[in-house]
Amino acid sequence: MSNETEVKTLILTAKQVEKLLDMKEVIDAVEGAFRFKGLGKVQMPAKVYLDFPKHNGDLRTMPSYVEDLDIAAVKIVNVHANNFKEHGMRTVMATLLLVDPRTGAPLAFMDATLITGLRTGAASAVASKYLAKKNPRVVGMVGAGNQAKTQLLALLTQYGGFESVRICDMVSERAWEMAKEFRQKYRDRLPDIEAVPSPKDSVQGADIVVTATPSRKPLVMDDWVAKGTHFNCIGADAPGKQEMDPMILKRSRLVIDDWEQASHSGEINVPLHAGVLSRKEIHAEIGEIVAGLRPGRQRDDEITVFCSTGLAVQDCVTAKLVYDAAIKKKVGTYMQIIP
Repeated sequence: MSNETEVKTLILTAKQVEKLLDMKEVIDAVEGAFRFKGLGKVQMPAKVYLDFPKHNGDLRTMPSYVEDLDIAAVKIVNVHANNFKEHGMRTVMATLLLVDPRTGAPLAFMDATLITGLRTGAASAVASKYLAKKNPRVVGMVGAGNQAKTQLLALLTQYGGFESVRICDMVSERAWEMAKEFRQKYRDRLPDIEAVPSPKDSVQGADIVVTATPSRKPLVMDDWVAKGTHFNCIGADAPGKQEMDPMILKRSRLVIDDWEQASHSGEINVPLHAGVLSRKEIHAEIGEIVAGLRPGRQRDDEITVFCSTGLAVQDCVTAKLVYDAAIKKKVGTYMQIIP
């Protein structure tokens, strides 16, 4: 007779995960994750990529372990730029395995598509807290896909509301639809939200600008940018991608999330490999700033840039929020995957 303990894994679908996540809680968890990373208390190898060039896509694996919290996870996420147009599917989809570090047993297997979106938005909210001016009034959005929506939701959660939001997208209908959606949901917090025809219209005069596109050439030009602007650069998450004129990066307080990832696939990757930008021009990693090891914004007239590649530790802490909420609310289905 075997005396082995049964290993049961909690399975959570996308709809179940959606009901268990709160953006404010995600922002707090991601801020904590950045702090742990800044203090060197995270194990997190850089993303491993599989490229599918004939399908214009890739797949990434993202493991992490937060030592102080004793939680570990591995996420698998894709980026397929043609999905929406050719297959009617999301560009980004993800799944995640939450692991018990004590035994290596799989605690939960869950959809991580929303986790990816919310924790990426949360990262920008945290970066804006430390790098943007104290009372931003105008937000410019370059890109109006699914990620742009979670970016704006995170900024709304962080700041409460804005006087004006301007949204542009290569597909103008998407910008119009996003503006309409947020106008209906947050009319009292966004008195002026509109779709605009070009990135220039989004960027000029904005206090915070979010770039969230799959572009491989600069969309935001240096001569549009006023002193005091803060940028959250989200779209450049693979080699060769870039959204910003490198001259903006050179005259900014430039902050990244992780050197190994950012130098390989973040907004800095193209100018860095072209010799236009050097490592010494990077001010800090965001975790160092959150941990109090390096300063954030120092003056109102500074241009600040946060280059986000997305860290596995962000997924790990967000998945733990989901798991704890699922246990408390008795959501999900248990399966014995491992005998």
